Amino acid sequence: MQVPLLDLKAQYASLRDEILPVIGEVCDSQYFILGPKVVEFERLVGEYCSVPAACGVSSGSDALLMCLMVEGIGAGDEVITSPYTFFATGGAIWRAGAKPVFVDIDPATYNIDPALAEQAVTSATKAIIPVHLYGQSADMDPLLAIARKHGLVVIEDAAQAIGAEYKGRRVGGLGDYGCYSFFPSKNLGGFGDGGMVVSRHADRAETLATFRNHGMAPAYYHMCVGGNFRLDALQAAILSVKLRHLDKWTANRQANAAAYAELFAASGAPESVVLPQTAKYTTSHVCNQYVVRVPAAKRQHVWDGLKEADVGCNVYYPVPLHLQECFSQIGYGEGDFPESEKAARETLALPVFPELTREQQQFVVDTLVGLLR
Repeated sequence: MQVPLLDLKAQYASLRDEILPVIGEVCDSQYFILGPKVVEFERLVGEYCSVPAACGVSSGSDALLMCLMVEGIGAGDEVITSPYTFFATGGAIWRAGAKPVFVDIDPATYNIDPALAEQAVTSATKAIIPVHLYGQSADMDPLLAIARKHGLVVIEDAAQAIGAEYKGRRVGGLGDYGCYSFFPSKNLGGFGDGGMVVSRHADRAETLATFRNHGMAPAYYHMCVGGNFRLDALQAAILSVKLRHLDKWTANRQANAAAYAELFAASGAPESVVLPQTAKYTTSHVCNQYVVRVPAAKRQHVWDGLKEADVGCNVYYPVPLHLQECFSQIGYGEGDFPESEKAARETLALPVFPELTREQQQFVVDTLVGLLR
């Protein structure tokens, strides 16, 4: 049996008759950058996330960078974030000219530990970027309290978490800005790169729209130096169609996660297999990834064995940001963030995509448990 980590062909097959007509509309219009399709998609995402401002951009990475630029964060400034995340989080801080200040994670959720975050605040700190990793919200209330106390901007990295909820509130609209990615593998994925910045501050909408278009308003008059962060109309049109199905896909992912818990419990899996945990404050975990832990000494054996059995799997992320070569000049070293380093050695992502069948899940569980016996 073959079990891919993600099956986008199956998703597309179910939507083909909805998507091809809107692609045709964009082609007929020859309006490929920004325009009505982008405006409509921004409206839909704003409503979905319960925020008054939404700005379509070129990628989730550029969304983070643009928020930092809008806030004037750069050389001499510090931004607190997690070292256990995709590179774009730390990379955006560096590209803005600021210094990433890393804070270790809660080992149960893989998200930034708020108690450690406050200890990292200095006079140079200007922002916190909490990451809602794997589709589960970070613990936002204490982070927002820290931000209010010290006058910091909060930029949510919700690239993996559109639709996730923290105490009944959707992520992205909790801080000052929320950043989404529409990379094809995301829960809401396009046919290429794309992203969105949302804000609970309605007055940020015009500024965000200006920054994404080289700081230009009106045409050829530049109020600031922004960037080419524009969203393609083609991506907006496709994503508007797919957004209608997002809640159904999320429910399927959540059902798959629940099924894994039952299958592992019935499998006689050793206690060394640690399943994902959902925090009490989480009212909707959207399960972008289903990440288990296995003993570090056996992880490579399990990883290789699953791939040999045609089970898709991956490690997110094998090297924490503080140990990446490009950040070596900051001065961090091995042992500085032990929970992040431990997660990097032990975690393994299993298939959880919406179209996954129970038979496929049973095969995944049986294969993984067999490799640990």
